[in-house]
Amino acid sequence: MRFSQENETQGSGNTVAVETTSGEEQAGAIFDVADWLPDALLPYWDSLAAYPLLLTVTLIIAGFLVGKVVQWLFTHGFARVARKTRTDLDDRLVLLVSKPVFSTVFLLTLMLVVAALALPDGLSSAFIRILLTLIILSWARAGLRTIRLVLELMGKIKHHFEILEERTIPLFDIVFRLLLIGIAAYIVFMIWGIDATAWLASAGVLGIVLGFAAKDTLANLFSGIFIVADAPYKIGDFIVLDSGERGEVTQVGMRSTRILSRDDIEITIPNAVIANSKIINESGGPWKKERIRIKVGVAYGSDLELVSEELLKVAHSNEHIVKLPEPRVRLRAFGPSSVDFELLCWIDEPVLRGRLSHELYMLVYKRFGEAGIEIPYQKVDLYIKENPSA
Repeated sequence: MRFSQENETQGSGNTVAVETTSGEEQAGAIFDVADWLPDALLPYWDSLAAYPLLLTVTLIIAGFLVGKVVQWLFTHGFARVARKTRTDLDDRLVLLVSKPVFSTVFLLTLMLVVAALALPDGLSSAFIRILLTLIILSWARAGLRTIRLVLELMGKIKHHFEILEERTIPLFDIVFRLLLIGIAAYIVFMIWGIDATAWLASAGVLGIVLGFAAKDTLANLFSGIFIVADAPYKIGDFIVLDSGERGEVTQVGMRSTRILSRDDIEITIPNAVIANSKIINESGGPWKKERIRIKVGVAYGSDLELVSEELLKVAHSNEHIVKLPEPRVRLRAFGPSSVDFELLCWIDEPVLRGRLSHELYMLVYKRFGEAGIEIPYQKVDLYIKENPSA
């Protein structure tokens, strides 16, 4: 309520008009609903204002309907643009953003409800701050889900964003997520009137303490960043650790790396450990193809040309052996009881190594038997100089 006080100064005829505004009006001036409405709607507003419950229900229903209409217009408007692209990532992005659009419209309507009810200053301010916080959280939640989609979409445009690759997307994902969470937290602090400077100073001191207490966790964290940036392996690669474990990389996290062994057992290795280990990446190099070696020995006196021909026939008969590079045969050594050969051939994926080695060994044994090529076994001759019993 606004009122005027006139005070006459003694000894003069001057009159000073002092205009005072009450605390309730200061708090509600920003949310003066009557100033927001068109003149044509003011009579209806005044009629509903006499019935607070009816006004509240009407505003909630209207806010819900308006929110759905705005969401529909937003979704269908951008969906027309998204249909022109080849990927479905932008379609998913439109669906994600449409949810906070509806939440924003509906929560703003609830703010009008709070202002129209003329609640006490403290209670009205608390409700307004809660609703504003919910709006920020809804956009932050959608933003966290959107970041990954945007990075994938930008990563597919390789000519414009060469820095975004499959191996660097997790790093950018983590950085942007942390940045978004920090901005959202700062805005929430501002809404509630909390001075973030003191919090940042306290966080600095607390960070030093936690740094000493959680040095292993921090070591894993920084190692994870270096692994993502340096990319000695990526998701889907077959790696062999210096401890002997072999498997497919299924997840590269900030704390640990997970691989799935050929026994379908998931192995979790801390990043600080794997960063200081020798890693053999079977999927690395210029391609994913891997060379396997089939070692076989034949008896002395065998036709070595025939042995080479039969080994090459074995390699060419398997459909999973690639044509380029071509399979080849190498004579490696004259062993104690055999002439040692090696069949060298390439396979499409490292995961096939065990099964194809089995198939090739089985076929070598069969073809050598049909060709009359002897695969010797080690023999030891024992000579007895004299019979002790004699």
